[in-house]
Amino acid sequence: MKKQTKHMKMLRLFILAVAGVAIASCSRDSSSSTGWDYNNVQHGGFQKVPFVDQETGPGLILVEGGTFTMGMVEQDVMFDYNNRPARVTVSSFYMDQTEVTNFHWLEYLYWIKRSYEKYNMVYRNALPDTLAWRSPLAFMDKYVDYYLRHPAYRDYPVVGVSWLQATDFCKWRTDRVNEYILIREGVLGWDIDAADAETFNTDAYIVGQFEQDEELGGRKLRDTDPSHRDGKKLGERIVRMEDGILLPRYRLPTEAEWEYASLGLIGNLSEGTEVITERRQYPWNGHFVRQDNKEFTGAIRANFVRGKGDYMGVAGRLNDGADVTAPVESFWPNDYGLYHMAGNVSEWVMDVYRPLSSEDFDEFRPFRGNVFQTKVLNNDGIVEQKDQQVMYDVHGMKEYLNAFERVRYQRVSAANHNPNDTVIPGGIQMHNQAEHRYKRGAAPDAYYVSHGKKKDSIELALIAEINAILDRAIIDKNEKYDIEASSIVQDEIFEGLFVERTRNGRDEEYSFEIIPMLREGFNQFIIGTPGKLKYRNVTEEENIGRLNYRKDDYIDYLDGDIESSIYYDNDDRKNGINEATRDPHLIMYQNEYETYDLNGTPIKPEDRTSWPTTLISDKSRVYKGGSWRDRAYWLNAGSRRYLDEAQSTCTIGFRCAMDRVGSPVGHNYGKKKQKKK
Repeated sequence: MKKQTKHMKMLRLFILAVAGVAIASCSRDSSSSTGWDYNNVQHGGFQKVPFVDQETGPGLILVEGGTFTMGMVEQDVMFDYNNRPARVTVSSFYMDQTEVTNFHWLEYLYWIKRSYEKYNMVYRNALPDTLAWRSPLAFMDKYVDYYLRHPAYRDYPVVGVSWLQATDFCKWRTDRVNEYILIREGVLGWDIDAADAETFNTDAYIVGQFEQDEELGGRKLRDTDPSHRDGKKLGERIVRMEDGILLPRYRLPTEAEWEYASLGLIGNLSEGTEVITERRQYPWNGHFVRQDNKEFTGAIRANFVRGKGDYMGVAGRLNDGADVTAPVESFWPNDYGLYHMAGNVSEWVMDVYRPLSSEDFDEFRPFRGNVFQTKVLNNDGIVEQKDQQVMYDVHGMKEYLNAFERVRYQRVSAANHNPNDTVIPGGIQMHNQAEHRYKRGAAPDAYYVSHGKKKDSIELALIAEINAILDRAIIDKNEKYDIEASSIVQDEIFEGLFVERTRNGRDEEYSFEIIPMLREGFNQFIIGTPGKLKYRNVTEEENIGRLNYRKDDYIDYLDGDIESSIYYDNDDRKNGINEATRDPHLIMYQNEYETYDLNGTPIKPEDRTSWPTTLISDKSRVYKGGSWRDRAYWLNAGSRRYLDEAQSTCTIGFRCAMDRVGSPVGHNYGKKKQKKK
């Protein structure tokens, strides 16, 4: 805190400088390269601002990096063989001391609802799945109804949050923290009514695409560039990254960072040496899950399932004091000061899951999941104007609508679905009865059976209208008119059909059953919100001559690409990829779309070998640690599991991380070490 206060005072002095003479007189520091003065208008005005150290963001604590053995720390009783021990190094970074709580998420929902009042689907897309608590043979309504919003659970970890939702939270948190810092430093004024494209975004601010009304207060920094002067008066500029005011992004930790932080091996470092006295499998020493300190002997160290049917212990002597999750500051923190790095909830990390990642990843800052992007530029070579509206994945919406219709009316595979059918075909129904007679939900809805197997004509007409709208949006999207494509969806579906549609002018008090279903389903295809910059994946042609990478997507690299698959010497498969008729991302880790090539032609008709053969895909994300519903085995730091990035459970939460820039532990760390020598 002392470093932060000193930094703030020095920064304010710099911001409040009102003339070039004053700035120049503050420091006669000159360049060791050219000899020219810094901060001197007469010497060109190149600025050097006061800087002490990186400010610690709200909720974070520093995790000093280092080397450790990542991977298996316990017998592999699941026989997954997916965490081979490997020696790696992790840089210093910041991590939330606790899991993100329900109250943190309610704060997020509040501001999302206010900021995007015009686009209600953005708010609904951020809602946790409270139905994740349901179980077919357990009464869980208490948690469905109250866990997220009741103040009794205010300080409990948020659950029912997908990897995608957790990532969106990190982005929102980055913007809110940096906006507050700029307000605190007097650069911006309070603007609590900002909405849509006017909502503060860090990336947009840095490239000059965020402007505030002068009536709100705040002031820009003085610019010592002589070419920006107005007569003898200095110009003004926005805060730049070079000023050291803005914080790096909040994000999910990588798998390596999370595992390293969980172990907290800094507590087992022999004084004055690099010797770790004892390796750990939990965030504490030993192979036991009970306290061995005399004062707390026998107390359970974490929130987990002690044995079959034992989730909380015996009345009068509850072993962990929690039936499901526990408050985020329960139990003892590890040696980094982090709570619940074992038990309570499992936690999302950034990595894409591959069983053999440990065989391939780098020894320094290991991570699988890189998809390299860059800001979209306009024809003048400057950053394209930020989004002014919600952007949609129109292709995904079309696929979802087709799936919705075939499941609602026919319960058949995509290959047998005919959207032009107004009556459920008898042959298909007989096939369903033979193929799925024991599977719950396989038969068509009783309404359609009782109406002569005819589909609801009004619903069919509505779906046909939506299909026609999406077809027009896809044409624009394919012609690279992204803004127009999303405008069609927003104006004609969300603000058109879904709002104005009535039942042929009759029974207006009745709602369409499928409209709220489709509205919820379409929400998941939001890919951009107002006020955010536009990004795209890098291309090979712009990376010609680059040595470290060439393409954009390295999720499959060495595990899922053609070279690492059984097709490594299959010329037909390689030619299909080179001719752009086969998707290069669907080689080893399949999904339903691998049945067809990029032209829509069946690859091997009636051949079962083209069916999906694994649950792993490029959207499978790793989650770490045990939860309130797990046995002690999953508490060990090396355990790893995976789930699709769009799915959620009542046992998975998350915490945020942030890069540590500069020295690993503090200002002039290296110089201090040299002086000691």
